[in-house]
Amino acid sequence: MSAFNLTSFDPPKFILMGIPGLEAAHIWISIPFSMFYIISLLGNFTVLFVVAKEQTLHKPMYLLFCMLALTEIGISTCVMPKALCIFWFDFKSITVDGCITQIFFLYFLTSIHSAVLVAMAFDRYVAICDPLRYATILTNAQIAKLGLVGFIRAVLSVLPGPLLLRRLPFCSNRVIPHTYCEHNAVVKMSCGDTRVNRMYSLVLTFMIIGLDLIFIGLSYGLIIRAVLRISSKKAHQKALNTCTAHICVILISYTPNLFSTLTHRFSQDIASHIHIILTNLYLLVPPMFNPIIYGVNTREFREKVRKYTCRM
Repeated sequence: MSAFNLTSFDPPKFILMGIPGLEAAHIWISIPFSMFYIISLLGNFTVLFVVAKEQTLHKPMYLLFCMLALTEIGISTCVMPKALCIFWFDFKSITVDGCITQIFFLYFLTSIHSAVLVAMAFDRYVAICDPLRYATILTNAQIAKLGLVGFIRAVLSVLPGPLLLRRLPFCSNRVIPHTYCEHNAVVKMSCGDTRVNRMYSLVLTFMIIGLDLIFIGLSYGLIIRAVLRISSKKAHQKALNTCTAHICVILISYTPNLFSTLTHRFSQDIASHIHIILTNLYLLVPPMFNPIIYGVNTREFREKVRKYTCRM
């Protein structure tokens, strides 16, 4: 098989196949996908609108919630418009630069999303373990600094990936069996040495998911220890209720991500179309449910949302 570097073509392109084996069902698959996408946009833009309009919600917890909403809008928007173009109009081509840009922003926003979940865990830790100093430890300025740290970490950790992809020579088969430019799927098409790219992907997964889960676990370990020292059962319940929404968001965000990563690397028994559908759902389901979870579990936010919906 002849090999060539795609960067020598003008313009070099890849072909995104959508969901191989289910091409005939693309239109039907697009219906739930587009519905999930629209619901996620409505939910997350509602969060941003309500918090922006209500001065009483300009607090660290809700600012973190807004950061989460922004990253979730970005993550789903990185993937779904192109996927829907494939499903509806059979627009399968994407330039190499467009593909690499999509990879960068998808991983960049995923890194920030994970950092925000860590900051939320720290917020809950301070609220439960040191409530008297909460207002001085977690100010809006501190939240902005945490957001900046997450942004810088995302840039520094994700930027090498696209740069490493640019140096690879690609085979004559430029077809990506996916709905979006997934890093490992692009690497598999290369005819060159991809060991550095694969090692980078593993290290990045550990840095973003592994370390962040460790920090979240430590925060909740300290929270549980503090709660167990409280003698009142009512106080137990109140303390744990403040963490319910965040725990649900963690489970719904990390579980599909870990499942997708592990099955992609280690399992050969799962059909490719099932894996592709699951990875797309991972990018759609958390952004759809997270605003609902916080709306149900946070009374103050729920009341503000009801205030605006009753005006309509």
